[in-house]
Formats: sequence, C-alpha cells, structure tokens
Amino acid sequence: MGVQAGVIRCPWGDGEELSRAYHDTEWGVPRHDERTLFEFLVLEGAQAGLSWRTVLAKRDRYREVFGNFDVATVAAFDDADIARLLDDPGIIRNKAKVGSAVGNARAVLELPDGLAPLLWSFVDGAPVQNHWQAMAEVPATTPASDRMSKDLKRRGFGFVGSTICYSLMQACGLVNDHLVGCYRHGEVQ
Repeated sequence: MGVQAGVIRCPWGDGEELSRAYHDTEWGVPRHDERTLFEFLVLEGAQAGLSWRTVLAKRDRYREVFGNFDVATVAAFDDADIARLLDDPGIIRNKAKVGSAVGNARAVLELPDGLAPLLWSFVDGAPVQNHWQAMAEVPATTPASDRMSKDLKRRGFGFVGSTICYSLMQACGLVNDHLVGCYRHGEVQ
C-alpha cells in the first residue's frame, strides 16, 4: 500500500502526480457516459504494450485530435485523418491502434442501444465489488472480461483483448479493484 501525507493508496497510484491524480479522481469511478466509455476504450487500446503513465501523459492531445472522443466525429475520420494522426507526435503513432480507434467508433455506431448498456451488461449493470488485499491478487483478466472481449470482437471492435477489456472495466468502475486498504475503495463503492 502506498502512503503519502497520511493517505493510503493503491501502490501504483502513490507515485508521481499524474498517476496519483488519476487514481484519486477517476480510476474505478462507475462511468455510464458514452463519450467517456469510448475515450477509455481508445486509450486502453492505445496502451497495449506500453505503460498507462505514457497514455496519461498524451491524453490531452488525444482529446484534441480525436474530437474530444465524440463517437460520430471519430467514425467519420477518413484515410487523410488517419495519416494526420500518424504524423502527430503527441499521440501513440501506431497504425493498427489508430485504425482500431476509428473502426471502434464505427462499431459503436452500429450498437442498437449504445456502448454503455453493452459494457455494463457484462457485470449485470452493477459494479463488481472486489476485496483485494494486495496488488498480486488483482487479476489481469476475468471470465467477464473474456466474454466482453469475445463479444466486442464479434461486433467488429479491435484492440479489445481480455486484458484490455479488464483494464477498461477497472478504469470505468465496472469493477472496484482498489485495494481494501486504499482510501478510494469505499469511496467508489
């Protein structure tokens, strides 16, 4: 458990300021807003193989160049837009990841009820309250993230492996994976 100024946090959230602010204000908070869920879907995919800290440092630029993650805006991106994004050093310039962001926006538009109802259906509409004592107990995937991954892939989404889906579930509060000793565990319940 990380401790800073008498506050006990999950160890990963007790480091530098950007990670600490994210841990203290966002991670694990239940999200139902379509734009926010799409933002995290894109960012979690971009993070694959990299540190979350890298993505957080580029997040503001992502918001600028991805139309503040407006699904319809991103879905309308064409080859010229993708080329422009791949030339932008402020984001992760991986052709497959950028292309999947656009493809995922298009896939979201095909969902009959939207992204939020689909994602929340994998936890029966309510956050799973975990009670981990140590980071070593926190899984990288679960049966729910396996099902989410399989379903999203079937619907044409990309960069949605089970680990990415579980990270999305953690970030958007579909699961509460703050350690029980962390002050945020009770706050996001």
